[in-house]
Amino acid sequence: MKPEPLVRRAADVPKKPVAKGRGAYLQVLVGPDDGAPHFILRRFTLEPGGRIPAHRHPTIEHEQFVLRGRMVLGLDDEEREVAAGEAVFIPAGTVHWYENRSSEPVEFLCVIPKTKEYETEWLD
Repeated sequence: MKPEPLVRRAADVPKKPVAKGRGAYLQVLVGPDDGAPHFILRRFTLEPGGRIPAHRHPTIEHEQFVLRGRMVLGLDDEEREVAAGEAVFIPAGTVHWYENRSSEPVEFLCVIPKTKEYETEWLD
């Protein structure tokens, strides 16, 4: 059965706190509940001082795009500052974390493949 097309305002999707995060929120903009067969589109918000601690996903890659603000992103042993307009690729198995050290909120999109399991190994 072919899924139905969908147009949705992000403002209409409730924000949920990110597990183990501080000042970090997640919205599933398009996902399995909408009939999306292959990918999940999520929007994250990090408030000033917000943080998502170090973790990795052994089999899941991430593609991300920063919509607003700037943040520090940990990628294995490296720290990178990323800002609005920049894209990020996080290969499966890469340790990563996020921290908003600015006084403005950060928003970024994250696309992940739809899988039966979504394993997260928290390291902090």
